[in-house]
Amino acid sequence: MPERIRPVQKLAEAVAKCSVEAAEYGKCICADYNNVYQNKCAASFEKLRACVMSQKKK
Repeated sequence: MPERIRPVQKLAEAVAKCSVEAAEYGKCICADYNNVYQNKCAASFEKLRACVMSQKKK
C-alpha cells in the first residue's frame, strides 16, 4: 500500500519550489515590518500564491 502524503507535506514541498517568490514576499514584509497592514504586499503575495498553487497541482 502506498504511503499516504499529508496535505501539509504537499504544501511544504510546493513552497520549497517557489523560493524566489517567497524571498520577494519576505523582503516586502520585512522592509517595514513595524508598519505591516492588510494587502501591503498583495502583489508579491499573489505571485507566491499562484506559484504554490501551480506546484501543488503537479
